Amino acid sequence: MAARRSDAVTKGIERAPHRSLFRALGLSDEELDRPLIGVVNSYNEVIPGHQSLRQVADAVKAGVRMAGGTPMEVNVLGICDGIAMNHAGMCYSLASRELVVDSVESMAQAHAFDGLVLVASCDKIVPGMLMAAARLNIPSIIVSGGPMLAGRWGEQAVDLQDVFSAVGAVASGSMTEAQLDELERVACPGCGSCAGMFTANTMNCLTEALGMALPGNGTVPAVAGARLVLARRTGMRILDLVREDTKPLDIMTKAAFTNGLSVDMALGGSSNTVLHLLAVAHEARVDLSLDEIGRISARTPHLCRMSPAVGGHHIEDLDRAGGIPGVQARLAEAGLLERDVTTVAAGGLDGLLAKAAVSDAGVIRTLADPYSTTGGLVVLMGNLAPQGAVIKKAALPPDKQRLRGPARVFDSEEAATKAIMARQFEVGDVLVIRYEGPKGGPGMREMLTPTSILSGMGLDGQVMLLTDGRFSGATRGAAIGHVSPEAAARGPIAAIRDGDSVVLDIPAGSITVELSDEEIRERLAELPTWEPRVERGYLRRYARLVTSANTGAVLTEE
Repeated sequence: MAARRSDAVTKGIERAPHRSLFRALGLSDEELDRPLIGVVNSYNEVIPGHQSLRQVADAVKAGVRMAGGTPMEVNVLGICDGIAMNHAGMCYSLASRELVVDSVESMAQAHAFDGLVLVASCDKIVPGMLMAAARLNIPSIIVSGGPMLAGRWGEQAVDLQDVFSAVGAVASGSMTEAQLDELERVACPGCGSCAGMFTANTMNCLTEALGMALPGNGTVPAVAGARLVLARRTGMRILDLVREDTKPLDIMTKAAFTNGLSVDMALGGSSNTVLHLLAVAHEARVDLSLDEIGRISARTPHLCRMSPAVGGHHIEDLDRAGGIPGVQARLAEAGLLERDVTTVAAGGLDGLLAKAAVSDAGVIRTLADPYSTTGGLVVLMGNLAPQGAVIKKAALPPDKQRLRGPARVFDSEEAATKAIMARQFEVGDVLVIRYEGPKGGPGMREMLTPTSILSGMGLDGQVMLLTDGRFSGATRGAAIGHVSPEAAARGPIAAIRDGDSVVLDIPAGSITVELSDEEIRERLAELPTWEPRVERGYLRRYARLVTSANTGAVLTEE
């Protein structure tokens, strides 16, 4: 029998103390002779998307045992972005991704697991699991808890984004507080990752497209019995991957990232996926740049209109229409998928495409009838973002692709939100929220609250928001994020002053401020030395080590 990683803790007389500890857990000789599979569960009682992960992990463990392995469940942390939103807690959201990666690495290496099943659902946890799989490069597979069903408010399908937007509607007088209370109680009807094509669901869909999860991972609803069947099959499949010695770096190749990005653009996924895929590629040692992402977007049709786009479908609709295999089949028709790739699924991509079918062309449009001939995400360059910025074009009205307006500058999300609630801006303004990047935040907070309030006020596309922070996958409107370099790194966004003219041109892929290079340099030279906002703890260390958004906001090795 070929040597296993777990032999380091189960074989030989010198491992008698190790075996003694395993026996204290109740493991038999037979169980110690089988491959040890780490079931890494990010369950907690805070995140709705993780509420069902105990059941999912139990199903995974059943599958592992069915296939002849010994499952061992371990845990990692998870933060709920919705609950962390618009207060100091959001500083920890993106930063927690690196803690997930380090935790998985630590648990897998310390206990010499032969393979990993990574169980997660939500925003930073899923990319953290992918990054850890790439870093460790031992047989691994991911399974999520699945998406939440949309809520119902009267005849309207609703989700968390509608609640955020309703705050703005109440502030503008177009909705009563009693109506907001009604909406709040029905928008999130149960467990699962929030029902739109927000960051969590986009990443779960892209995990399929990368080849690191079985079909259905991104779209089968959390409450469906099929979700537990998928989890058991995932537990069974990891034993095949261990026996075949199929590793994440065999799967997450350059071609796989190209496929993942093509699906992302067809879906009109969260702008955060750009940040996360860059970080996963970094761990996988795959050369991926914003320029390449821009080229993939330019050639890929936008085929699905999902919430948060106005009138968009929800993930349950995408699942019913054919799921991610249906989207991949459309892209394959256009020659936009790399076929020579390995996946965790038996039969690989060709086997998946042979079974794929689209049952509703209203949800997954044909190549002849796309929402747009280019992707739902656009990479912007210009003197305001010389290293790039990102906008979710799919969530912006088609007649708002070119905008110009005077800057209204804020040095924090809180200051901007206060001004928006007090209507201290004009239609046509460009609200600049800076010092919210990876270093400056620290932690590159999501700006869902200010964008949602504007949306609720009926100002989608009429007020532009620009930040070196991030926008939630639930954001809609003219929201440009990831501006790089960030203000804390002396990027040009730090030089903007109230009244400066900012120009967005999505067809040209540009975001500029009408200042000369010399004016920008002079203003930046006048700025005081930047220091992290926090004095101690993890966030101060994070601020010192984190890189810019255009590189995925990964930590430096130095």
